[in-house]
Amino acid sequence: MNPVGPDGEPELVGRVRRRLAASASRYDPATVAAAVRDEAPTAGLSTLLDVSGRLSAELSGAGVLAPLLTQPGVTDVLVNGPGSVWVDAGDGPRRSGLVIEDEAAVRRLAVRLVAAGGRRLDDAAPYADARLADGTRVHAVLPPLAPDGTCISLRVPPRRVFTLAQLVAAGSVPSAGAELLEGLVAARLAFLVTGGTGCGKTTVLSSLLSLVAAEERIVLVEDAAELRPHHPHVVRLESRPANAEGAGQVTLDVLVRQALRMRPDRLVVGEVRGGEVLDLLAALNTGHEGGCSTVHANRAEHLPARIESLCGQAGVPRAAAHSLLAAAVDVVLHLTRGRDGNRRMAGLAVLVPAAHGMTTVVPAYLFDADGVRRGPGASTLDDRMTRR
Repeated sequence: MNPVGPDGEPELVGRVRRRLAASASRYDPATVAAAVRDEAPTAGLSTLLDVSGRLSAELSGAGVLAPLLTQPGVTDVLVNGPGSVWVDAGDGPRRSGLVIEDEAAVRRLAVRLVAAGGRRLDDAAPYADARLADGTRVHAVLPPLAPDGTCISLRVPPRRVFTLAQLVAAGSVPSAGAELLEGLVAARLAFLVTGGTGCGKTTVLSSLLSLVAAEERIVLVEDAAELRPHHPHVVRLESRPANAEGAGQVTLDVLVRQALRMRPDRLVVGEVRGGEVLDLLAALNTGHEGGCSTVHANRAEHLPARIESLCGQAGVPRAAAHSLLAAAVDVVLHLTRGRDGNRRMAGLAVLVPAAHGMTTVVPAYLFDADGVRRGPGASTLDDRMTRR
């Protein structure tokens, strides 16, 4: 017999869970199995296997979400309280077949995932960001901030690095556009990859870094290790969040300054979204050619305003931010994601000074279904590529 408690869960599961919570042991399968035997020494084999399996899945790794995270192509797993689990495999969120029955189970999972990333999640700190050992990013929010139940968002790091040829074959980049991309990497032009969330900025940047000459040293600075270029000489620096006591944080701007002392041939910041943009632009203005990063921007022409805002966080005046941007960045690569989920590169643009000390984005080459078309900034980009 395996009596059921008032919440519909076997009482033995609850007893073993409480026993494990009261101990300092690690939640590995052997520890769980031993706790089950201690709580129910006369239980049958099927009961032992059922309870052990249920708790091992709950208390280790990503728990019941693990099968979803390992599905091919999945980029996001989203839990919207009990009973609602969604996955995104590049074609937009869709309901999974997984059901988490009660709020208590969702909350336990959220607390454990955040704790595995060295962060705290409880009533006093009802939201948190964390990063798991495999690079998966976790965000969680507890009630009452999430009134319908605990919400968990997991972003899976890219598992595969696409070559430029594969991006062409997938229709993300036209073949003539690939030649332009190879040329700007070979010319050591500084560039930014722009686009909205989930449009493939990291994928494209990894592909382009794989084109860097083997004798060059690439130093990557990231919040989470997502860039995986196929290159023989890559050095990685990864930021560190504060621990549960609020100490020990190492931010991206600190790591950018450390990277400059490590003799980089290519300085790469995975994504700029704060004051680190100032350190990157300063580096690109002081002889560090070929550096690059990604920036969230819905349209390429929105980039100057985005950089202006980020530099403002570091106390840089508007005119100075525009001046730094125009002097530091040679090319903008903009990506889009259609309603059908397809990701593609919309084209290349150049940054040029405009009136009143501002900077404007001028389209150089436009990518579409018919191939590549020259824009008003094409001559400027051609000149920059041949000068190097």
